[in-house]
Amino acid sequence: MENFIGPQNILAKKREYIMPCLGNFYVDPPQFVRGDMQYLFDTSGKKYLDCYAGVSVINCGHCNKFITERMIEQIKTLQHVCNIYLTENFVNLAERLAEITPGDLQKSFFCSTGTEANEGSLLLASIYTKSSEFIALQSGLHGRTKLTMSLTGIGMWRTDKNPVGGINFAPNPYCYRCPLNKTYPECDLECANRIETIIQSSTSGKPAALIAEPIQGNAGIVVPPKNYFKRVKEILNKYETLLIADEVQTGFARTGKMFAIENFDVTPDIMSVAKALGNGQPISAFISTKKIADTYTKPGASTLGGNPVSSTAGIAVLDYISEQNLAENAKIRGEQLMNGLKTLQKQFPIIGDVRGIGLMVGAELIHADKSPAFKELDELLEELKNRGFIVGKNGVGRNVLAFQPPLVITKQNIDDVLNAIELILKGK
Repeated sequence: MENFIGPQNILAKKREYIMPCLGNFYVDPPQFVRGDMQYLFDTSGKKYLDCYAGVSVINCGHCNKFITERMIEQIKTLQHVCNIYLTENFVNLAERLAEITPGDLQKSFFCSTGTEANEGSLLLASIYTKSSEFIALQSGLHGRTKLTMSLTGIGMWRTDKNPVGGINFAPNPYCYRCPLNKTYPECDLECANRIETIIQSSTSGKPAALIAEPIQGNAGIVVPPKNYFKRVKEILNKYETLLIADEVQTGFARTGKMFAIENFDVTPDIMSVAKALGNGQPISAFISTKKIADTYTKPGASTLGGNPVSSTAGIAVLDYISEQNLAENAKIRGEQLMNGLKTLQKQFPIIGDVRGIGLMVGAELIHADKSPAFKELDELLEELKNRGFIVGKNGVGRNVLAFQPPLVITKQNIDDVLNAIELILKGK
């Protein structure tokens, strides 16, 4: 066995050399040393089913040979020259993205992280509209830069207490805990209607854009009603305000469609993508229509954006998703997971709500008074880890069991994790 320093030594080095903002899951965390498709392995060789995929990154599976071999060949040939020089892969990837993104989204700008992609989307919206005002949704999360953090509506992720001005927040479409104390569908989508009130009363009357995750990941897998984004887009069009879809977590077949916004029959004006596009290789992009994109004419580059290796990974990811029909598997396995969790919900009152689309599914744990059962969730996650299952957590109250597994997950895998949850909740 290889010589690994082990979890306790890693934690000691983190305390000594890593900024304290970076936490970690688990009281007794393992050190992961190997991955193979939907599985992870620790220093002892113990095997875990990964149901989180690095937060929607490893959609095609850990160390996917189809993707990895292409990357290795590219690394051997040309690794980096910066995108101010001509290479082929990034324009080919941009062409592929134009083919698969909704509507007439056509032109891309490549960078390395989801934060950068969102920052770029916001910049492009400002350039096009000549406005610096933005609207975001409560409980959204868009990044770690000054502007994207200011547009983030979750307090624990707003490290900077002095946000950028010109930002307004609209109620998020969180039907289980409606911020307006309404009930769908009797509410007539009041959370969407409030956007018009915000534009009229709190802005110049023409904000640059509204940015939204089609499904709010860190908020707790919050899924809007089917017609929510149609209403939002109608309002935005009325005030010549753009819609930015933050698909950083939701993109690339996770929801049974290539992009989550397609589940709501709406085409955004700008889209941000990252995470799963590289399947672990850092790459991101913001994509827009020719009309909007062509207003970005002042010099702009990203040193590592669209480098030959990352672009190779992106093309390989798109090929693998298509050839293995991962969108369909996400749909089928997602339905299996949702149905299984809803069955458990009937047995265990601690499961207050089950929601999601495809393989982006959340189960919200609650007490009898509906308050967040975050301690119970941590205990459940710890025991799942002990039994060989890595499941995520999110939610404003940190009480949502989050499933965002590799899209190669099998029927047996889903049955196994559901059975483990049932046994743990029964105290067995």
